[in-house]
Amino acid sequence: MAIELPAFTAFVARMPDAEIHLAAYGSIVFAISLVIEAPVIMLLAASTALSTDWRSFQRLRRFTYALCGALTVLHVLVAFTPLYDFVVHSLLKAPPEIVEPGRAGLRIMTPWTAAIGYRRFHQGVLIRFHHTRPVAMGTALRLLVLFGILEAGRLSGAASGIVTGTAAVACAVMAEAVFIGWAVAPVVRERLASLASSGAPLSLRELLHFYAPLALTQVLYMLAHPMSAAAMNRMPQALPSLAAWPAVHGFLFITRSIGFAYNEVVVALLDEPGARRALRRFAWILAAATSGTLLLLAATPLSRVWFGTVSGLDPSLMALSSSALVFGLLLPASAPLQSLYQGILVHARRTGGITESMAVYLAGSAAALAAGVKLQRYTGIYYALAAISLAGLLQTLWLWRRARRFTDEAAFHV
Repeated sequence: MAIELPAFTAFVARMPDAEIHLAAYGSIVFAISLVIEAPVIMLLAASTALSTDWRSFQRLRRFTYALCGALTVLHVLVAFTPLYDFVVHSLLKAPPEIVEPGRAGLRIMTPWTAAIGYRRFHQGVLIRFHHTRPVAMGTALRLLVLFGILEAGRLSGAASGIVTGTAAVACAVMAEAVFIGWAVAPVVRERLASLASSGAPLSLRELLHFYAPLALTQVLYMLAHPMSAAAMNRMPQALPSLAAWPAVHGFLFITRSIGFAYNEVVVALLDEPGARRALRRFAWILAAATSGTLLLLAATPLSRVWFGTVSGLDPSLMALSSSALVFGLLLPASAPLQSLYQGILVHARRTGGITESMAVYLAGSAAALAAGVKLQRYTGIYYALAAISLAGLLQTLWLWRRARRFTDEAAFHV
């Protein structure tokens, strides 16, 4: 998954009107799609934690399908009605040249949210029953479809960069969802269907009480993306910042992806003997390794190799992207630590603290970005990365504070 955005950038950057299409994807298509998709993100953690018996699984499956359907309707409303113009013109203040490419790309991405929700729900079941190999195989299939469509589009030149790229992203995630649905079927049939509830079955009220804070958390988190885009639109070097954003954000996501995945590991293993101290220690190892790797790349010519040779950016965007990395140094380290503390709260079914932490993150980001817009002194992408890095640090500290209430304080003492 972490390779998806860099792959999009690498192919679209080598197609005509690259700056416009990269900016349209990063500040409109990707930003809006992430907000709409946000409520389904934590279905993986919910499924891992709650698919304990057949009736609970059925309840969660019905909830998943209803949620995916409602969010798909929302995506259609934004992409195919005048609501798009209000969001893009009035809220985001997007440059005029990227508005129509953004509209086309957002329409193509309509199936994205439902496919991701379906996939993540069933991936949670696979993880719950220790069938993790199909998860990796599904990711490999997704990448094969993504690269295949991107390369075919680049060679044929029949469609624009934004059309080719978003078609590749949408088709890839649908292919993965179909594969995961096929892979989980025997697990559901042979392992889950025979499991009777050991107590009262999961009620809709309990499910909503558990999941609503998780969904709200992701909505708040994903709002930072269009908020950052809106701020960059109002800062110096707006179009170059927006064009560089997919490349820089995608690279940073690679360094953070292992840390994000650690959340499900914590939820699944926290009951094991000796797991608490080991999970804490490994989270700090991941934090040091990922931010250390980013520092090495940012401080050496390797960043220019990545953004110039691999990503295919032109010299000006390459220089901007390379220099922007240093402003995101804290982001990789925060990911595994946040996952550790979030996993503790999910395991304890005390997810309200996660929502609180995301509110802290969003408020910190908003305040810092608003200050940047008012100052008008710094290149947009620099200020945006610095703002979300600082906000991420505040979020991590809040999660640590809340997680201490539900576990051995000595084992998780910072």
